[in-house]
Amino acid sequence: MQSVTKEDVYAAISTVIDPEVGCNLVDLGLIYGADIDENNHVNVTMTLSTRGCPLHQSMIDWVKEAVEKIELVEGCDVEIVWEPEWNISMAAEHVKQSLGAGTGMW
Repeated sequence: MQSVTKEDVYAAISTVIDPEVGCNLVDLGLIYGADIDENNHVNVTMTLSTRGCPLHQSMIDWVKEAVEKIELVEGCDVEIVWEPEWNISMAAEHVKQSLGAGTGMW
């Protein structure tokens, strides 16, 4: 049986854009992990930039939909965690620069 890889999962999730920031969830550092079992069921662990995010459920749905578009995936569960707490240092360098990290904005 062919397996789904973490690279496949991260590539799919990178198509999900945080509408408030305009960057994808992977580059923002919001994806903490992706586990794939022997049946190609994916469990994604992620966080959000703020606990009160009004798009909480939408973000979960968008990640799930993106992962389930991968041909071999048999399903996806998304777990939101709050530890470690997200901060701008978790984002990719190009995201930090585009968001003005280090300029006092964050």
